[in-house]
Amino acid sequence: MIEMKKNGFLLWACSLCLTLTAVTFTACDVDDDNDYHLIRPTALVTVYPAEDSFTMQLDDETVLIPTNKKASPFGEKIVRALVNYIEVNGDQVQGRAATKQHYVQVNWMDSIRTKMPVVANEAFDAEPYGDDPLEIVNDWTTVAEDGFLTLRIHTRWNHGARHDINLISGLNPEDPDELTLLHNAHGDTQGPLSDALVAFNLNQLWPNVTEKKNIKLKWTSFSGEKSTEFSLKMHAN
Repeated sequence: MIEMKKNGFLLWACSLCLTLTAVTFTACDVDDDNDYHLIRPTALVTVYPAEDSFTMQLDDETVLIPTNKKASPFGEKIVRALVNYIEVNGDQVQGRAATKQHYVQVNWMDSIRTKMPVVANEAFDAEPYGDDPLEIVNDWTTVAEDGFLTLRIHTRWNHGARHDINLISGLNPEDPDELTLLHNAHGDTQGPLSDALVAFNLNQLWPNVTEKKNIKLKWTSFSGEKSTEFSLKMHAN
């Protein structure tokens, strides 16, 4: 089970108040504001819908099976989501779970804006995607797993203003594993600094890769160009 850093709840609470354009809140059942273990997210998962059911991929190997919800609250969409759950004893459910499967009771779920990357071709025009600065926060919600790259970003953002954030593949023909994060603030560059979460489904970029691979991410920060690397494994069907 993923645990947050000690200051994770404070950071997440600030993000919750400021990122309505990037995170879709859909299924909160918590009424007691003082019950902090129910308010804060337990983990970051990928939600996979199935017929009359759904599963949640916790990491590259572990699957969570909800016992108190039948259908995904996000319909047929495959999305990354924050979730608060508690594990259910195997004796309380019918059947026997595999080693990497855990039955859970879902208290609430909040979807994260989940997008596909843009694959650049010879006619690609980067200008509409913008080059406004942002920072990538070194946080437990910035993670590469299950074929998804989930990022916590930090930038100037007025409440309700539109910002477009896209991940571009193929800009560097010499390195097919290099990705570029582009940000179009649509002129909203003087707002307060705030955070948002965004996720990208990279499984279609390397559909035949079964082992972990290193990918490079580039972006424009407030102090200039930056880059970092992630180790990523695609979702196992």
